[in-house]
Amino acid sequence: MQALLSVAPGGPETLELTTLPDPEPGRGELLVGVKAAGVNFPDTLIIQDLYQIKPPRPFAPGGEIAGEVLAIGDGVTGFEIGDRVMALTGHGGFATHVTLPAATAIKFPATMPFEDAACFIFTYGTSYHALKDRAALRPDETLLVLGAAGGVGSAAVELGKTMGARVIAAVSSQDKAEFCRSLGADETLLYAQEIDKEGQKTFANEIKSLAGPLGVNVVYDAVGGNYAEPALRSIAWNGRYLVVGFPAGIPKIPLNLPLLKGCQIVGVFWGASVFHDPAGHEKNISELIGLYCDSQIKPQISASYSLDRAGEALTHRTRRSALGKTLVTMPAKI
Repeated sequence: MQALLSVAPGGPETLELTTLPDPEPGRGELLVGVKAAGVNFPDTLIIQDLYQIKPPRPFAPGGEIAGEVLAIGDGVTGFEIGDRVMALTGHGGFATHVTLPAATAIKFPATMPFEDAACFIFTYGTSYHALKDRAALRPDETLLVLGAAGGVGSAAVELGKTMGARVIAAVSSQDKAEFCRSLGADETLLYAQEIDKEGQKTFANEIKSLAGPLGVNVVYDAVGGNYAEPALRSIAWNGRYLVVGFPAGIPKIPLNLPLLKGCQIVGVFWGASVFHDPAGHEKNISELIGLYCDSQIKPQISASYSLDRAGEALTHRTRRSALGKTLVTMPAKI
C-alpha cells in the first residue's frame, strides 16, 4: 500500500509518500481499498499539531474516505467483500488502504460515485447537524451563511434551500457569489478579505439591508474573526448564531449583544455529536443520502489531486479562493 505520511509537525511540504505493508483488519474492523478521500480544513491543522486530535506519528491525514471492502475482521456482520462504503476516519485517509471499525462504515448506493461519497459525510453531516439539530431551521426563515462557497458553507446553502429557508450567501469574491447562486442562494453578499471597524459597520448594514427589518433568523458562521460581530448584530429576536469554525480567527463577541437580541449562540461540534448521539447521526446520514438520491444535494467538487499530489490539495484547501470540495484520488492499482 501507499500512504502520504506526516513525519513531523508542519505544512504540506513535510508529508512523505511511503510504501508500507498492506494492513489486516482486526476484530470488528474492515479493510477498505480507498478510491477517493475528501479534503477538509481539519486536515490542514492536524499535520501542524493544531487540531484537537493529535495522532502519534507517522500518520496519514485524511478524515473521510470512500472505497470497497477488501477484507472483513472477526466478529463483523452485515458487510460483504466488494461493498461500497464511506466513512469518517479522523486521519489515515490519504492512503490506498485503511482499516476502520465496521460500526463507522456506511454503505452507499451504486448510483453515487466514489468521488461524491468521499466528499459527503463531513460537509453535509456538519451542516445538517447545525441547521437541523442545533438551529432547528424552519421554512421561510432567513439563513445567513458566512464562507458560503467553502465545503461546509456550500453544503449549508444547499441544505438551507431544501429546508425551505431564504438563504443569503456571504462570500469574498464575485466568482464565489456566482457559485453560490448556482447552488440556489436567494441573495449574495460580498465582504472584504480583511475587515476593520468601519468595514464591520458596512458589513452589518449590508446584511440588514438584505435581511429586512426583522433581521436574520439563523447565522451559520464558518469564518469567525472580525466577521462574526457584524453578523451577530444583524440577527433577529430569538435568532440562533451557529459557531462552526474560525479560519479568520477566534472572534471576541461582546456579550451584551446576545442579551439585547434575545438570541442564542450555539456551538456546532459535529464530530463530538456523532459519538454522543450515534442514533441521531445514523438518521441524519440516511436522510442526507435520501436527499442525494432525490437530486436535492450533490457535492460540488472543484479540484481533484492524485495521492502523490495530496500536499497540493491541502494547500489549495487553505486558500480562501477554494470553491466547494477538494478531492484526493488513489492510483488504480498498487
